[in-house]
Amino acid sequence: MATQFLIRTSYKAVRLAAANHLPRTPVRVMCTAKGIPTNEEQATGLELRALLAQKKGKDPYSIFRPKEYAGTSEDPHIVPSIGDKRLVGCLCEEDNTAIVWFWLHEGNPERCPSCGSHYKLIHEELPH
Repeated sequence: MATQFLIRTSYKAVRLAAANHLPRTPVRVMCTAKGIPTNEEQATGLELRALLAQKKGKDPYSIFRPKEYAGTSEDPHIVPSIGDKRLVGCLCEEDNTAIVWFWLHEGNPERCPSCGSHYKLIHEELPH
């Protein structure tokens, strides 16, 4: 039975090859007629909101690297918060292994009790 099947299929293949009608494999295209879609065209949900905010120059989900501040009273480190106070950790020296924790309240800049760097709390709304 298997032999008859092989003979029949090989006969059909030889006949199609002789007639030059070999079946072509379908070509799969990874894009539409307009081309490959951009990130904005295929993004949905929170990803789309983040891309649109980045186009406007905003950073609602803290994706970008934070801006560097001097830490002085004139140019304090900015700490965003949705409340009126936040717990802040200061690594006073670069090679320090202990973190100095203190509460930062909204209003005037406050100093780190150990190294003297200034921090200022800025109220922000949630992006969603």
